[in-house]
Amino acid sequence: MDFKNKTVLITGASRGIGKEIALTLAENGANVVITGKSDVPNPKLEGTIFSVTDEIIKKGGSALPLKIDVREEESVIEVIEKTVEHFGGLDILVNNASAIMLMDTQSLAMKRYDLMQTVNARGTFMCSKYAIPHLKKSDNPHILTLSPPLNLNPKWFKNHTAYTMSKYGMSMITLGLAEELREYGIAVNSLWPRTIIGTAAINYLMGDEGMKMSRHPKIMADAAREIFRMDSKINTGNFFIDEDVLANAGISDLSVYDLVPGAKILPDLFLD
Repeated sequence: MDFKNKTVLITGASRGIGKEIALTLAENGANVVITGKSDVPNPKLEGTIFSVTDEIIKKGGSALPLKIDVREEESVIEVIEKTVEHFGGLDILVNNASAIMLMDTQSLAMKRYDLMQTVNARGTFMCSKYAIPHLKKSDNPHILTLSPPLNLNPKWFKNHTAYTMSKYGMSMITLGLAEELREYGIAVNSLWPRTIIGTAAINYLMGDEGMKMSRHPKIMADAAREIFRMDSKINTGNFFIDEDVLANAGISDLSVYDLVPGAKILPDLFLD
């Protein structure tokens, strides 16, 4: 229960990686704020902020569901204020909410471009901005963003420039805020998977075959837990890879995370 009395706010926590981070930290004693746009069931997408909250509470954990639109300033401010009012503070922010559309420039509609930029880069910036005053009061504060190491190999831009720009925007926020907030002892890091993770996005992009070659989101949740155990004053400005974090924690058998035992696991984007 090493996160007892710690409060964690996670964006995009209705399903996938966000949900797994919420479940894992709740199991370790944290108060978890489940945020997302999904507040009613959707036949095409599993989970809502309320279903995840119920799952945590049934296991004896502590969770608060709050609907958020990370594109809207008032929504972000309201959610952070309600978090602090309900739990008395904020110790960890997880910028997980993200939009993806892997399309070339000519094919991509501008509304899709705008969605990725406002959710990914702008949403991460805004959630971090309004969390900072409260994180300054924590004794081991962390901001963790689900974004890749900055890699300027042109192949990562060629077929989906807009998406790459939006994810690298998130990573540049990590780079900048780590230095900006170093004097306050707030750790700002990014986390990215070595392999594809079995989420709704992979199912949408690659179908059942993609899911068979994926790892469970739990690998990212376990890596996030290990990062949050680190001293925020000296572990900041990192672009962590899930496998490396777990290896440093003494976890070497990663086969337990394979969705299909023994299957070939595909590498993720942005890692040469």
